[in-house]
Order: sequence, then structure tokens, then C-alpha cells
Amino acid sequence: MSENTSPEENDEAAERRSPALIATATALPVALIIGLVIAAVVAGKNPELEPVALGPVPAPTADSAACVSLLGALPETIGDFERAELVEPAPAGAAAWQRSESEPIVLRCGLDRPAEFDQAAALQVVNGVQWFQVSGTDIGLAASTWFAVDRGEYIGITVPDGNGPTPIQEFSDTISATLPQQPLDPAPIAVP
Repeated sequence: MSENTSPEENDEAAERRSPALIATATALPVALIIGLVIAAVVAGKNPELEPVALGPVPAPTADSAACVSLLGALPETIGDFERAELVEPAPAGAAAWQRSESEPIVLRCGLDRPAEFDQAAALQVVNGVQWFQVSGTDIGLAASTWFAVDRGEYIGITVPDGNGPTPIQEFSDTISATLPQQPLDPAPIAVP
């Protein structure tokens, strides 16, 4: 006790420190710490993604009206991949989508006819688009490239393995709505 306070004043000060006040004073710092931990976890799960660098690939008709139309119609998301910014100088007729734990999905329009696409090539029809698939496992890639071969422009979409059919289904919907179907033009079968 100090010399300037009476016993009655000390009792009043003790009464002012109620259990609710003490509990609140303890809970606020704990809640603040929990909030900071949650914010750090959320920020760690949504890191800022870097722009995607795409190397040159022969795409002689990448600037065609069909490719420009398709690029303008592409969605901002494909499954859980977000549309990515491309490193400049970005190749014409190209777009990419990315997520933090995966290689990007890359679309290129105006490509040359795939060398493997001949009259004997197996095709898959997905949502009205005819696709020719080239697996990357033969060259050590954990991705496949799917070529839309019935739209007058060859469109290649490289999808990392393990993403299921969603990307090709969603691209098929956009391609069907944007570009009219054209007759196939496979290479003749090579005779040995």
C-alpha cells in the first residue's frame, strides 16, 4: 500500500479488476496471434505466381483471324488453373494457365500439322472437337499435348499429367463455340 491511499481506495481498485476484464485482456492477444497464424497460412497457400515463359514454336498462322478470335474467347480459369501472364516477348497465338503446385497448361493456336497426325491416327472426340493426343512420356515429359485437328487451325494444348479430362473438356467447349468445324487434313500414311 502506498502512503497516499486509504484501505477503502485499495479495495475499490481491486473490485474494478473484474474477472471479465481479466479474461478479455488475456483473450485479445491470443486472438491476435491466432489471426496472424491463419493469415500466414492462407498467404502461403496463395503465393504470387510468376509470369510464364514460353519458347518459340513454329506457328505460321498464329495471327490468323481464327486464332485471334479463339484467344479472345478463352476463359480466365480452366479447372483450378488461373490465366497466367506471359513473359514478353510472348509468342503470338499463345496463352497459359497456372497454379502454384503444377506446371502450366499451355495453349498455342496456328501450329503446323503435327508430324504424327496421319490418316491412321487415333482421334478422340470431346464435346464436339476431334483431338489427336501426343504423350510426352516418350521424351521424358510428364505432360501430354492434345491437338484440335478439325477447326482449320491446329490448336495444341499441353496439359500436365494428372489433371484429368477437365482441361480438354473446357477447351473443347470454347473451341466449339468459337471456331466452326472443318474437314480433317491428315498426312498420308508413309509407305516404307
